[in-house]
Amino acid sequence: MRIAIEHQITHRVQGRGGAIAQMLRLTPGNSDDQTVGHWRIDVDCDARLRPGQDGFGNAVTMLYIEGPVEQVTITASGDVLTSDAHGVVHGTIETLPPALFLRATPATPQDAAIAAFAREVTQDTDGPLAALHALNAALHRRFADKVGPGAADAGQAFAADAVGACDLAHIFCVAARSLAIPARFVSGFALLDGTTSAHCWAEAHVEGLGWIGFDPSIGLSPQDRHVRVAVALDAAGAAPVAGEAWSDRVPTAAASQ
Repeated sequence: MRIAIEHQITHRVQGRGGAIAQMLRLTPGNSDDQTVGHWRIDVDCDARLRPGQDGFGNAVTMLYIEGPVEQVTITASGDVLTSDAHGVVHGTIETLPPALFLRATPATPQDAAIAAFAREVTQDTDGPLAALHALNAALHRRFADKVGPGAADAGQAFAADAVGACDLAHIFCVAARSLAIPARFVSGFALLDGTTSAHCWAEAHVEGLGWIGFDPSIGLSPQDRHVRVAVALDAAGAAPVAGEAWSDRVPTAAASQ
């Protein structure tokens, strides 16, 4: 599938101080099942852009603005060709060992309720892959009618009446890690319900198969409608913009097949 994307972020700068430095994770990478046809990042003011890579192997762009400015609009656009690998990640650059992704973070702390839920829904499964699929489906069933703005961490989200895709990815990571399965957060884009927009899901590592994606917001593995951008231990490490606080984000995207 060919997915054309235009993603816009508008930042109203707090105060009118001097230089701004930001790390942007807005550029998809190439893999066996994802090929970037073209991609560009535009800024509506004088700025310097420098490509690089972060510690997780994600493509990043450092943004430097001398200032002072009141508002900055960043537009990432391009097209990506995708194929359906049933969630299995092939051909990515892996800079860190899977065991690192057993680590808890402030957004994905160890949580007794999530661990108990994971044990319950996977108790009759045979092997880690079946357990992960069961967990993914169970989270989707539990939160299918509870769509909301999100919570501070996975434990709070699990107890909340409303969750977002970011929350579900965090909960999945905590649950998988409680089963001693490495899991990581993924940010990107997805064509769901006829609209392409920023999205997030999770990946878990299965010995002998590698990293496999799971999207509890749909209860399935990522398909050719998902465009993978960045991975990390949690949302903070895979955030599209890292640095000083940003506000008034306006994401827009378009897709074609």
